[in-house]
Amino acid sequence: MHNWLKRFGVITSLGVLLVLIQGALVTKTGSGEGCGATWPLCFGEVIPTNPAMETIIEYSHRLVSGIVGALVIVMAIWSWRQLRHMRETKFLSIVSVFMIIFQGLLGAGAVVFGQSDLIMALHFGFSALSFASVVLLTRLAFEDSKTGQPLIPRVSKAFRNYVLIVTIYSYAAIYTGAYVKHTEASLACNGFPLCNGQLFPALQGQVGAQVLHRAAAMVLVALLLILCVWVWKQYKHERVLVVSSVLTILLVLGQAASGISIVFTYNQVMSVGIFHALLISLLFTVLCYMTMIVTRKHR
Repeated sequence: MHNWLKRFGVITSLGVLLVLIQGALVTKTGSGEGCGATWPLCFGEVIPTNPAMETIIEYSHRLVSGIVGALVIVMAIWSWRQLRHMRETKFLSIVSVFMIIFQGLLGAGAVVFGQSDLIMALHFGFSALSFASVVLLTRLAFEDSKTGQPLIPRVSKAFRNYVLIVTIYSYAAIYTGAYVKHTEASLACNGFPLCNGQLFPALQGQVGAQVLHRAAAMVLVALLLILCVWVWKQYKHERVLVVSSVLTILLVLGQAASGISIVFTYNQVMSVGIFHALLISLLFTVLCYMTMIVTRKHR
């Protein structure tokens, strides 16, 4: 059941992930103006001639984003028709389409009109939401195909609320990281865990942005450790929660390690920065999935 929808969902999810990685690459290489101040054309051309590397990066990001945007719209409509009996389908379909369109418009606006660092940081956050919504739609297709019944772990109201709070907080942590990138504050603190040799540096400008992100990341690690221990102590019979909680720990540790590596490699290794962006997006998606299943109501 839903075999073609599942395949299409996997392809679309990978496509959105590629767009997310390309967006991180654009930011990392400073290629946001690779096509000048024109959109959707690139320097007034449909296909740029003799492009520089920055132009290739920006143009390929635009091209892939357009193709993937069409895939997301098809995925949303297809899911709406085939999975309308599942509670989350309509909401996720609407969110996936809205986010892919809105982040495209936000990127276009940044090219033509320019945007503040605060607004551009949201661009990555919307990408994470877009990826999560498409992955969850795909998961619904697999779930319905396997059992025909929604997966509903039995948890307490307190645990349900905790998962929701951690998921929302993780999105805020994503925003602090995106803001650090867009304000070029990745190296504002020399060293780790101290910042420029200080435990409590002055919280101003780039240093303030970097310290805020570090604090947010540390709190997220603590929240996820609590979540994992809670699952293992009270819900170890719920396999999906055990696997998901362990996965969040692995992802957040990888996220922390890549973030620290950015500092000690002086942000010179491009793959580390992209990996950093990838891991937080995957972590947020896992938390969104946990939120989806624990907020379901038993019939």
